[in-house]
Amino acid sequence: MAHRAPQDRPPAAGAETNRPTSRDVARAAGVSQATVSLVLGDKWRGRVSERTAAVVRDAARELGYRPNLAARSLRLGRTRTALLVVPALTNDFFARVYTGAAAVAAQHGFGVVLYPSPEGVGPARDPFASARTALDGVIASSMAVRALTAIRGTDLPLVMLDSDPADTGAAAHVNLDVADGMRQVADHLLTLGHRRIVHLASAVASWTFDVRAGALHAATDAVAGARVRTVTAPLDVDSGREAAVRALTAPGPRPTAIVCDDDILAAGACKAARRLGLRVPEDVSVTGFDDLALATAVEPELTTVRLPAEQVGERGMTALLDTLDGRSPEEGRLPVELVVRGSSAPPPV
Repeated sequence: MAHRAPQDRPPAAGAETNRPTSRDVARAAGVSQATVSLVLGDKWRGRVSERTAAVVRDAARELGYRPNLAARSLRLGRTRTALLVVPALTNDFFARVYTGAAAVAAQHGFGVVLYPSPEGVGPARDPFASARTALDGVIASSMAVRALTAIRGTDLPLVMLDSDPADTGAAAHVNLDVADGMRQVADHLLTLGHRRIVHLASAVASWTFDVRAGALHAATDAVAGARVRTVTAPLDVDSGREAAVRALTAPGPRPTAIVCDDDILAAGACKAARRLGLRVPEDVSVTGFDDLALATAVEPELTTVRLPAEQVGERGMTALLDTLDGRSPEEGRLPVELVVRGSSAPPPV
């Protein structure tokens, strides 16, 4: 009896050969394999109708067809890699943004490389000079200001996070409704009866912080007797503490509330109050922004604005994929939510 050579053995059940092929997609869509390759290779425009392209994509999705990514990358010149540029990783917000982006990327056979711009320690090294051909696109936070010049000098699709929607230099924008978040903070404190408010503002020049400041001032300007004084600080606890001490010891009536652009600054404000012998919230209320893990680690826990960080990453990656595939990215701001905890209360009598 002749023995079957190992390479002639039939494939085991569930083996790779059971995966749908481009031929299966072509048969289901009623088109040629060449048409399938054009559509799934994003080279169909001007050669295949919109309707046919949609039929092919639907058939591939229904069959669960996945192309050979390595071979496809060689054909298309794509590496299926996106770069996520964020500020120095001083809080967990951007780690959660990365988690969301990476989850969507993985569903589409993409990888995400994280590049933290060394904010505050000199200009960022240009990560693009030697890596342009290894990337398909860039997702960048507007706070990573030192890296943006290098990004804008490339021909890579750019998706901006939390940035000015009027900026035409980006293919898409993914924004949080930070103005509404700050309005929620102001309404909460004004309803409690606060009228002397300090805005502990980030010293980082960024659209998102400008919007927060504008919303806070607009809300307080609408209430008789309410006023806001602004002090700025870099985004770290010690700087926030020093700025809050100055605000709480300045001449004139002491402020009854400190509204902070970030939970890290709010933690500094709480430290300042304690060092001055003041109680939070009995003597001064403190609010944050972001709802980082830090917000529930301090005592009392912070009243803050919860930002859906993972959803920001998901929306950013989806917008980049849409741009690469010639689709219009989803528009609209992501909603945010005020979380009231123990650091805010009515002002002292």
